[in-house]
Amino acid sequence: MGLLLYLIVGGIIGWLASLIAGNNLPYGVIGNIVCGIVGAWIGGMLLGTWGPSFAGIAILPALIGSILFVLLLRVVTNILSK
Repeated sequence: MGLLLYLIVGGIIGWLASLIAGNNLPYGVIGNIVCGIVGAWIGGMLLGTWGPSFAGIAILPALIGSILFVLLLRVVTNILSK
């Protein structure tokens, strides 16, 4: 049950990050889950675990890290498409 909840929270955070950054992620739900989990890792490394936490994910650092990850993906895909 813990893994399923972790994936759901990661998906929601990835989806919110893609909405805030204004960039649709490739691969739909799977892309949102990956973005949320990678963003949680980035946010945890940069900002720690402050703020509310749910399913082992600190929500605010994970959201900030996911937004940074989405913006990084946008830059990389723009460079590669030229």
